[in-house]
Amino acid sequence: MEPVSVNGNHEFLDRDYGSDDALKKIGTAGSISIPPELFEKLYLSPEKKVKGELRRTFGNPTPIGLAGVILSLTPLTCDLLGWRGAGGNGAAEIGVYFGCGAALMFVGGLLEFFLGNTFPAVVFVTFGSFWFSFAATLTPSFGAYAAYSPTPNTNPSAGATQPAFESSFAFFLLCMAILCLIYLVASLRTNAFFVAIFLTLWLAFMLLAGAYWELAQGNAARATQLQTAGGSFTFITCLCSWYLFFVQMLASVDFPLNLPVFDLSTTIRGASDRKLDSNV
Repeated sequence: MEPVSVNGNHEFLDRDYGSDDALKKIGTAGSISIPPELFEKLYLSPEKKVKGELRRTFGNPTPIGLAGVILSLTPLTCDLLGWRGAGGNGAAEIGVYFGCGAALMFVGGLLEFFLGNTFPAVVFVTFGSFWFSFAATLTPSFGAYAAYSPTPNTNPSAGATQPAFESSFAFFLLCMAILCLIYLVASLRTNAFFVAIFLTLWLAFMLLAGAYWELAQGNAARATQLQTAGGSFTFITCLCSWYLFFVQMLASVDFPLNLPVFDLSTTIRGASDRKLDSNV
């Protein structure tokens, strides 16, 4: 471990440091090397060397993106599972998807980008785009399903139950599943909860795509089963996201409780680390 130089003295930052304590050291040190597990806990991404001092100047934007996830996915999950009569494919939360899912995740992703945290930046921005697209599809003025209606001028909502619309929308969910599979592989260098999030999202998108294809074939009962299974996986996604958000918020106020996230950044070593070892 490299020492931290503070006022001429040298200190070490190890895994016993709380997140807020580490950030305080970063703010006062002229040079610093943060252990991989601590950096990953703060930013949900393995550390990459970047120019500038933005990480010492601004706060951690990761909780903003996580807030967008939990505030939009949790109510949608309740709709998918039909709890207390909820349903309608989440149409009641269109404003939530625009105002929380899209907006918060866009903001969080852009701030992560400026800090040089590529992985969380891409994740937050792409999922912000998903929530915007999903909300737009449910919004009548966008005309997404009206184009499939036999009578678009008098009954545009009839298009939402047309087989062509259901089959077409399923391909979007399939693409999201492929995206989550890529994120799942990349997350193996972050932490166990991030891995669980992308694993369950991958399964959920696959099941929900299947539900729409079953609807297009007229198999409503089978589609309901697949939707419920997909909602069950997104429920696990929500639990993991709420936990990570809780961990981040405790760290932001220097709360004396250091919850584990089961760091994986040192379990699977990076390509640059392996290259350095081979040159030694």
